[in-house]
Order: sequence, then structure tokens, then C-alpha cells
Amino acid sequence: MKSFFLNKNVGNRVEGGHPWIFANEINRGKALDAAARAGEIVNVFTHDKKFIGKGYVNPQSQIMVRLLTRDKDERIDDQFFYNKIKQAWAYRQTLGYIENCRLIFGEADDIPQLIIDKFNGYFVIQTLALGIDVWKPAIVAALEKIFSPKGIYERNDVPVRELEGLVQHKGFLSQPFDTNIIIKENGIKFNVDIANGQKTGYFLDQQDNRRAIQHIVNGADVLGAFCYTGSFEILAAHYGAKTVLGLDISQSAIDMCNKNAALNGLVDICRFECVNAFDVLKEWSKEGKQWDVVMLDPPSFTKSRSTIDKAVAGYKEINLRGMKLVKPGGFLVTSSCTNLVKPELFLDIINMAAKDAKRKIRQVVFNTQSADHPIIRGQENTHYLKFLIVQVL
Repeated sequence: MKSFFLNKNVGNRVEGGHPWIFANEINRGKALDAAARAGEIVNVFTHDKKFIGKGYVNPQSQIMVRLLTRDKDERIDDQFFYNKIKQAWAYRQTLGYIENCRLIFGEADDIPQLIIDKFNGYFVIQTLALGIDVWKPAIVAALEKIFSPKGIYERNDVPVRELEGLVQHKGFLSQPFDTNIIIKENGIKFNVDIANGQKTGYFLDQQDNRRAIQHIVNGADVLGAFCYTGSFEILAAHYGAKTVLGLDISQSAIDMCNKNAALNGLVDICRFECVNAFDVLKEWSKEGKQWDVVMLDPPSFTKSRSTIDKAVAGYKEINLRGMKLVKPGGFLVTSSCTNLVKPELFLDIINMAAKDAKRKIRQVVFNTQSADHPIIRGQENTHYLKFLIVQVL
């Protein structure tokens, strides 16, 4: 097994637990990386030859090594991935995630760049780095042995793979099956298109947060923007909302919203419109329209630190518009899904929006992603979702 040595002054972050080792952190004079094949498992040492861990290497990637274990005696083989997936499943079961969950959350489960979402008996996989992609057969075999799944599908149609020299693609990793499935969450059924929906087909990371709206929406007129498949909106109706209006720019998303409302017998309460939410929220605030509850679940406004100022401006503007649409004493439900906007910054943005809207706000709930997406302190990519409910006075 080939060995890599860190530069003298960069070891603290990695020794402290972070699994990523960047190309400029490796001592090129001592590294034997010239002979290391992309995807190969290598040993990593400090500059003074103290063992740090084992991980997979990709000389083409900016993140040259991603660590899999700190145990020098642990073998990285098919059994390793079986054990890791079994441990991750036991953890989710302990927390009460039995039917639907993020089974593997990459670095938070010590398998960097691997995502596995469990939708009842179906599994969706993303292998986002070359070093984990080569272990895909072992991962599929482990799922088959542990779960005897109804089907396994890969959603590797994501641009980040190209940074690793991988192509984008998607398809079956089991016998073909109908990829339009139905899951149950918080007492409601949802259609999930795991082949063509966003990400892996459904946003499991908000499933705990969706329960948090149940009391504030009871008997309320509710507006939801960026509703995607209507999960927040349909649950609002289920929790007793008087009326629910959902907005999304995608007609296919609106079609799925209507399908989900019909699936649960809530078409009399829920209405969905295909519009540009940014535009209509501004227009409606000028018209003086207001709701008891306004829910905002916008997409990420940035994927790069270079555009963080643009993201801050975007989050501020959309929340400003949302607050103006809330009746005095009503509630704003809002989220940010980019890890580049830290929790403190997100709260500052909401406060700035409230100041500009000339509204006082009172915090009700401030959460992160659901617990099946574990957070590892010091690894910012594992802490990305901010979910906030405030009363707007």
C-alpha cells in the first residue's frame, strides 16, 4: 500500500478528524503518488511519519485523499462497506427512522462522497467521487444482503462527478422496477419519482421540520413558495389548514403537487400555481395581500464562496417579501439549504429582512436538517440546512 505524507504545518485539521486532504497539503517530495492509481487505497502519515489513516486517492481531484478509517489495522474491502452500512442502519433505527431515511450521509457516516437514501424498500445511491465509485459493486452487494431491497437506483447525474473525472449518468443497479413509488411520511402519502425528481427524488432532510408546522397552520390560510412536490403544503392541509396555496416555477413540480394532494384527498384545501415566486411575492406584497402563515423553502442561492454576497442578498429579499405577506401575529416558515450560509449569518439575514420590513419577529423554532443527516462539528459540509419559524408581529 502506497504512502502519503502531509506537509509539516497542515496536519492539525486532518489529525483533528477532518477526512479531506487537499493536494497542496501533501509533501510532494515524500509522496509516492506518482505511482498511485486513481481510486487506490493509500496510507496517510504526518510529516514525521505518524499514522493518520487510510483513504482513497484521486490525483486528478483537488481533494486528493479522502480518509475512510483511522485504524491502521482495518482492511478496506467489501466487508468494510458492509459493516459501515450495517452500523449506519442501526444508528437510524435507534433514532426511529425505519421507513424512509438518509441511510448514508457521506462524511458524517465515515464513507466520504457516498449518499444512500432509503425509501421504504427502495434505495437511491449517489457515488460522487471516483474513490467511492469503484466500490459501488460492494455497496450494492451490502444493500442486497442487509435489506433484500425491492430495487436500487443510482442518481449520478450530478455535475460534481466531473470534477473527479467521472461521467454523469443514472440507471438501475438492480433488476428494473417502476421508479414512481409512494412513500408515507408524517401520516401522509407522497409520490416520489426517484429517476427524474430533484436530487434523489425527495427531500428527506426536512421530514422532521415538516412536523414543526402542525400547530401554527391549524385553521390558517397558508401560502407556500418554492413548494416542489408540495410536502410542506400538503402536510399543512393535513394538520388542519383552512386553505393552502403553493407556488413553484416548474410545471412538472406543480403536477406532482396536485397528484399528491389527490392521493391524500386534500384537493379541496390545496391549490397550486405555476408562477415565478420571486415576482409574485413582490407583486402581492404591493397589493397588500396577506396570509396567516407564509412558508419559504427556496433553492440554494450559491454553491461557491465567490457568490456568497449574492446569496445573502437573495435570502434577504425573499424573506423580506415573505414577511410583508404575513398578517400581524402570523408566522413565517423559512429555510436555507447551503452550508456556505452559516446559521449565525442566516439569522442575521432574517433580522435584516425584518428591520427593512418594519416588522418585529419572535423566534419559535430554529432547527437543522433531520437527524438521519448527522452533523459532524468541524465538517461544514455536513451542517447545511437551517430551518426557522418566527412569529411576525
